[in-house]
Amino acid sequence: MNTKTFFLLVSLFLSCTSLMAQEAQKSDLHKRADASDPKENIAQTRSLYIHAFNDYANRSDVKQGVECAVKAASLYHKENFYKEAFDLLRRADQVVNESQKPSNEKAAAHYQCTNERLQMYIKLRKSDSAKEQLNILSSLASQAGDESINNDLLYTKALYYYTFGMNAQGNAVFQEMANKLTASKEYDKVDEVYKSLITNARRSNNANFVAQSYNNYLAWKDSIADLKLADETGVLKKQIADHEASIADKDSSLTARMAFIVGLGILAAALAAALVVGAFVLMRYILLTRRQKDIIRLANDSNALKSQFISNISAQLAPSFRKLDNSNPEVKALLAFTDHIQLLSDVERTVDEEVELEDTQIQPFCEELMDQIRPLVKDGVNLTVNAQKMTFSLNREYVSHIISHLLHNAADFTPADGTICLDVKKRSAHTYQFIVTDSGENIPEERREEVFKPFCEIHDLTKGDGLGLPICKQMAIKMNGDLVIDPEYVRGTRFILELHV
Repeated sequence: MNTKTFFLLVSLFLSCTSLMAQEAQKSDLHKRADASDPKENIAQTRSLYIHAFNDYANRSDVKQGVECAVKAASLYHKENFYKEAFDLLRRADQVVNESQKPSNEKAAAHYQCTNERLQMYIKLRKSDSAKEQLNILSSLASQAGDESINNDLLYTKALYYYTFGMNAQGNAVFQEMANKLTASKEYDKVDEVYKSLITNARRSNNANFVAQSYNNYLAWKDSIADLKLADETGVLKKQIADHEASIADKDSSLTARMAFIVGLGILAAALAAALVVGAFVLMRYILLTRRQKDIIRLANDSNALKSQFISNISAQLAPSFRKLDNSNPEVKALLAFTDHIQLLSDVERTVDEEVELEDTQIQPFCEELMDQIRPLVKDGVNLTVNAQKMTFSLNREYVSHIISHLLHNAADFTPADGTICLDVKKRSAHTYQFIVTDSGENIPEERREEVFKPFCEIHDLTKGDGLGLPICKQMAIKMNGDLVIDPEYVRGTRFILELHV
């Protein structure tokens, strides 16, 4: 029996009982095998299916692997290489047994192999061996619990009975299959199944199978006219009953409609009153919204003026501070503090302005930043840069400032024999991350938000003014990005600068 014809018949039958499952993604070997024409070179097609089976077996893809093995076995026994076909099916069964698939999926895979064996025994006219395989098929179909397999089993049983002259049993099984379709009134589908069965019987050169299929088809054609007439009559009776019921409903609903019209009038009056109240509430909401917008605008203006004021004070104090002895640690710290205030105010004030970008080769850029802290780290600290050879646009001034500050902090807090790493990763077509990781102390969770806020606590200026990270945060925001602490990293501290370019 031609395997392609068999699958065509089964697909026609299953299309009216359930939707076919979507075909899984096939490997390149599998696609090449399907595209190869066995009529031109059967050995090549068979070899491709065998290689695809071996590839799927190595990847534990049981379903696709068994499909390829069955197709290769069919091509084997098409040339009467029965030993090779049986050996290949045994290998496929072994792969199924060794897999970790659920028992119902294993049963479905074994069903395919056993069904192909049955086709070979039918072709060899070995009735006892064919019957044994048919019994195994029945057991596997029960284990698989798949309706499509149960339907396939009906067709296989019919083929077996007709092949070995058991016409009564074949008629009963095939009638059961046809009844499933007839019961759902899929008459065209039943007609297709009968015609496909007759065509398949002719191709198998099984005269008995052809005769029985044709006789059953003629008998069904005679009976279907009565069924269609009964259906049409039933439809007409239902339409008449529906019309009578509709007339009765219309008669009984006239009074209800009058009452409904009165109710609509009352409802319209209530809606009008509700609209008046709603309009009043809406106007009040609009006034409140305008007031809130004014408050937000005033707050933004106030913040801008405050930043400008602080910046002006810092600019005015800086010349006086520089006249002092800058060798004094307190004076030096005070000068740095005024510079930081000036920088923070400038960034906050211009946060909505666009920054200039330039194409930058990332690897040498990162190596240069890492080289700045080599003289500052403790003994044995390992410095690593992981950046691919790529180029993208960024603001070199801001990114250099942020990464340099993070690396200097890492150098201060990383103990001897620790590690400091700078990674650059491309997260999407327009999103990049600079990641600075050290093995120093982990920042407590309750302080991770505060470190980015300026003036949250009083600092000893000789030990730092606490404005470094807030400045870096504002720079990141101005570049349409963000600077955060990785909450999942606990073996030190990890800062992530994410930029959208």
